[in-house]
Amino acid sequence: MSAYKTLLRSASDEFIVNKSRFIGYAAPVKTEAEALAFLDGIRKKHRDATHNCYAYTLGANMGVMRYSDDGEPGGTAGLPMMEVIKKREVCDCCVVVTRYFGGVLLGAGGLVRAYSHGCAIGLDAAKVVVMEESEQLLCEVAYPLWDRVQHTLRSLPVQLLSSEFTSAVTFTLLVRLTDSETVQAELIRVTDGRVEILSEGTEFRAWEAEEA
Repeated sequence: MSAYKTLLRSASDEFIVNKSRFIGYAAPVKTEAEALAFLDGIRKKHRDATHNCYAYTLGANMGVMRYSDDGEPGGTAGLPMMEVIKKREVCDCCVVVTRYFGGVLLGAGGLVRAYSHGCAIGLDAAKVVVMEESEQLLCEVAYPLWDRVQHTLRSLPVQLLSSEFTSAVTFTLLVRLTDSETVQAELIRVTDGRVEILSEGTEFRAWEAEEA
């Protein structure tokens, strides 16, 4: 399986346009049941809302795509939300945009813009990340080498997950599998070979998504 984009967490944001309140909710989901449970939770939270429109995708290749206008004019809510998700290439996610009608009609174009924006701010709040095959490395160096190692880590494509100071410095790194060989070689170089590195296995983990 290749790298894919998804969401880091469940989160929300909101805005008001022409007195209508729009709340964009987004969450990572793995199954249809999870997506529907997230949607149901928002519906229960906002029973008094005018609309709870949604769009969700499942699968690293967006094999499943579902959306609903929830009573808004056809094509003004769910589909524009799905287009935002597709443009951002976000997989395994569910977005719900809740609307409280403020008494002023927005028109079809206004609705499309509002629901698209609601989806976008929901995705931004939930934070789009790239899931990449990664390796966790358990490393150990003597205290005199730690400053040198810390300085080197700042310029390497790694995540420092933890560090422990006992008889030596033990630290855990997360690296993309494609970077692992280079990172290990650099650690060996800066420590003159005086570093112990043990692989603790590989799995898909979240990395910052590059801004488009």
